[in-house]
Amino acid sequence: MSGEIKHTALTPSSLTPTINRRAINSALKDDEALHATFIGQERAREALTFGLGIHAKGYNLYVMGEPATGRFSLVKDYIERHVMALNPPDDWCYINNFDDEREPVALRFPTAGSKAFHADIKQLIDDVLDTLPVTFDNPGYQRRRAAISRDFDKKYDSAIEALERYAKANGVAMFEEEGTISFSPIVNGKPINDSDFATLNETDREGFYALIDDLENRLSESLLSLPSWKRENSERLRALDKLTAEQGIKPLIKLLEHKYAAELGILKYLKQLKTALVDAILVIVQEERKDEKSDEFDKRLFLEEQFLPNVLVSNTLGDSAPIIYEPNPTYQNLFGKIEYTNIHGSVYTNYRMIQPGALHRANGGYLLLDVDQLIEQPYVWDTLKLAVKSGRIKMDLPQQDVGMVNAITLTPQPIDLQVKIILLGSRDLYYTLQDFDDEFDELFRVLVDFDLEIPVTRQALFDFVGKVRMHLTSLNLAGITANAMCRLVEYSLRMAEHQEKLSAHFAEVIELVSEAHYFCVKAGSDTLELDHVKTALAAKKRRTGRVSQALLNDIKEGHVLIATDGNAVGKVNGLTVLDIGDTAFGTPARITSTVFAGASGVVDIEREVELGQPIHSKGVMLLTGYLGYKYAQHFPLTLSANIALEQSYGHIDGDSASLGELVALISALTEIPCLQALAITGSINQYGEVQAVGGVNEKIEGFFDLCQHRGLTGKQGVIIPKSNAINLVLDSTVVEAVKKGVFHIYTVETVDDALAILMQQDAGVLSSRGRYPKNTINYHALNRLYNISLMVNGGEGE
Repeated sequence: MSGEIKHTALTPSSLTPTINRRAINSALKDDEALHATFIGQERAREALTFGLGIHAKGYNLYVMGEPATGRFSLVKDYIERHVMALNPPDDWCYINNFDDEREPVALRFPTAGSKAFHADIKQLIDDVLDTLPVTFDNPGYQRRRAAISRDFDKKYDSAIEALERYAKANGVAMFEEEGTISFSPIVNGKPINDSDFATLNETDREGFYALIDDLENRLSESLLSLPSWKRENSERLRALDKLTAEQGIKPLIKLLEHKYAAELGILKYLKQLKTALVDAILVIVQEERKDEKSDEFDKRLFLEEQFLPNVLVSNTLGDSAPIIYEPNPTYQNLFGKIEYTNIHGSVYTNYRMIQPGALHRANGGYLLLDVDQLIEQPYVWDTLKLAVKSGRIKMDLPQQDVGMVNAITLTPQPIDLQVKIILLGSRDLYYTLQDFDDEFDELFRVLVDFDLEIPVTRQALFDFVGKVRMHLTSLNLAGITANAMCRLVEYSLRMAEHQEKLSAHFAEVIELVSEAHYFCVKAGSDTLELDHVKTALAAKKRRTGRVSQALLNDIKEGHVLIATDGNAVGKVNGLTVLDIGDTAFGTPARITSTVFAGASGVVDIEREVELGQPIHSKGVMLLTGYLGYKYAQHFPLTLSANIALEQSYGHIDGDSASLGELVALISALTEIPCLQALAITGSINQYGEVQAVGGVNEKIEGFFDLCQHRGLTGKQGVIIPKSNAINLVLDSTVVEAVKKGVFHIYTVETVDDALAILMQQDAGVLSSRGRYPKNTINYHALNRLYNISLMVNGGEGE
């Protein structure tokens, strides 16, 4: 039997991966490695190249992968390289719509054109403000203004003079004081006052009253046309002002019309601007002529608020297409917003208060969004789909649809949209969107699927080293030793739980490098060494190891019963792994079984008390299938057996204990004791084949820590499925113990292999006559089951 055990024991060299040191040394010296974008991920790379290269409608991308696999930085790096050959897109700005200010007009410009146009209009405003005083202080203008005023005065004066002559002829004096006309009788050649007038006799007074009444009526008739004279005077003055303003700005507008002769949209705008600018100048002139000038009136601001373009998106010549990542895709952050201000208690907005969103900035380029953030925002997903489908960005306010209407709002002209949307999300979300959104497949036709594990090829190692070196440069470190780099590669293999595959969670390698950098700086070194990496790993284990230490202490102190030597019937050391936060650790757990006459079948105590999760319960139910297939071909399978994971008080999931549970059950059935120095993990099927399980490294190390604490006897070890041998990336202390022969790792392919190791005797192979050799494990198991069946079902005694 000892020969068989040796045959299945793993050699120390097979417990850790063989790392290609030559490839790592080569990558450490080659600066070409510093340009690495992807580590492996051929499928994702091909999909990205296709998705970025195709310009048909609906070929937006969905990047699928788990967080921390570096997918965002990889995709962004890749797109940045792709867009280097692309020209920057057009500029956009909003201008005032003088026909309807509530519908601002969108203008498209070639690259960098919007800023130039903004500068031109700003210069125009400066020129207008400079020429305004000169134009209206011009002697020619003043003469014409004076002439118009004289015409009015002449008409007024001639009417008053005629009346004055008539009054004089009738012995009445006329006075004009501050625009008020009054009459006074002339007696003895001079006007008399009210007290003298009272001394006149009744007849004279009556005569003068009648005369003054007549004069006042004549005055009213003479000045009947005064309002129309005033209106005509004002209109002539306004027409003069308008003509003067037009002549003042004509050469300034002419310059712009020449510059933008090829741009029809701008020429149309300049034509409207000419009229509006003249009106604005007249307002300024009126304001200037007021005796009490308003302190709040700012001429420049007044003009800028009406004429200065609102530059929405401006690009620079020499740039490439934009790549925008919006981490918080709210409606306003994505589609832009219209801001409001408060003027004298009322809400006010205009075209200059339109703010761009991420979609505007990414127009002509690429927009990266996290799907989980996107679909949580109200209105955003449907509006984004509409924008992509229609190829236009329309700035609607979603709150208008739910009753939150502002006092005044704008409806800006939609902008043409040409953008490649790249969604980053999980697998679950991808399939959920496919199931529930009919338009999803139509709009996001390219799936970029990131693998969780990367085969260890020479190129993958080369890129891995390159990415680490790039990070070291950002940390201002001179370099890294080959041994330290090998340890990082081993760390990645351990995360992937595979001797030939790197983990795609490259962010965790970067995290380890950053932690090692801390210890490197502390040691006063500028090169990252193996000791720094080891110290960082030990420090992390210490930081996150409180729970694992507490569990190990419980075993050490005897609170949790685990034996590591001797033999026991119906008791087997199982191996469990716990994931808590960002740490995983293994801890042994005792599996016990009892068998007795009855017909209850195999009862899983965990399932009965609802601690066992579905997969664990499935694993236990497979035991009945195995017992029936293996032993009960010629009689009914009848037994009562209880199986439990002792001293476990939380939920238990996974079927990796099913092999240990079966061994404990057969030990209880046959009453053959099992070695307690060995622990076992593995899953079984109904035919007794042993299948691979997860967390095998942590499980082995968890049992090893306990054995090491109690003292290694040379008999201790673990049994794992043979298919798990490729997953071994064990700690150096375990490998050393195996080298010295004080700890063993056995692999098994069948239940019989595990029984033979744990019970130290032959399992027994079915003969051609359908019998097991005497005194083998299977012989005893079959006999016991047959006897229980007879006892329960009746029939012959033993």
